[in-house]
Amino acid sequence: MIPLDRAVVARLESHGERFEIGVDPDLAMKAKKGEEVPIEDLVAADSVFENFARGDRASDESLVKVFGTSEFEPIARKILAKGEIHLTSEQRRHMIEEKRRQVVTYIARNAINPQTKLPHPPQRIEMAMEEARVNIDPFKHLDELVKETMKALRPLIPIRFEELRVAVRIPAEHAPRAYGEMQAATTVEREEWQNDGSWVCVCRIPAGTQSEFYSLVNRLSKGDGQVKVLEQLY
Repeated sequence: MIPLDRAVVARLESHGERFEIGVDPDLAMKAKKGEEVPIEDLVAADSVFENFARGDRASDESLVKVFGTSEFEPIARKILAKGEIHLTSEQRRHMIEEKRRQVVTYIARNAINPQTKLPHPPQRIEMAMEEARVNIDPFKHLDELVKETMKALRPLIPIRFEELRVAVRIPAEHAPRAYGEMQAATTVEREEWQNDGSWVCVCRIPAGTQSEFYSLVNRLSKGDGQVKVLEQLY
C-alpha cells in the first residue's frame, strides 16, 4: 500500500454511480497502459469508495450491480482501465517537478557536448529546457519525455547521447570485493579472471558518467585500478 498523502483519485462513473480508489499516479498510469503492476503496490487502501476524500465506501450492493462482484482487485483493475485519474493542482505541480528532475538527471548522465566530449551540467540543461519551453506531461513515460526534450534542446545546445566502451583491470587484492559492485554499476560485456588473481572486464558506460566511473574504479581498487577507453558508441 502507498501512503495516503501520495495517493490521487482514480474515478469511474457508471450506472449513475461514482466509484473511486486512491492510487499512485505513476503506477496507475502504467497499469492503465497495460503494464503488470501488483495491485497492492499502487493503491492506498483495498476498498472502493463513493468519495475517496471523505472516506465514504461504496456499498457491496452497488459494486455487485455495476461490476458483478464485490471483490476489490477486479473492480480496481476495471476502474483503472476505464476510469480517469484525477490530480489536484498541487499534485500535478509536484508530479511535473519530479518528472522534470528525472529528465534533467537522465540527460546529464547519458548525454555529452560533442564539441568538448564533456557532459552538460544539470543547470545548463534546465536553462535550455526553459528557453525551449519544454512541456512536461506528468503522465508520459520518462523515455518519451527524454526523447521530446532532446529534440527541443538540439537547436539550442550541442548535445547527443553517447556511450563509451572501456576496459578495466582490478588488481587481485581488490578484485573479489570490486566484482559485485562493478556488475551492479555498469553493463559488463566481457570479463576474465587472470592467472595472477586480477579481474579484467570490458563494459559500457554512459559518456556523461565517465568521471563518476573513474572515481568508482579508484575507490574499489584503492587507486590501483586501470581504465582504458576502447571505443565511443553513438
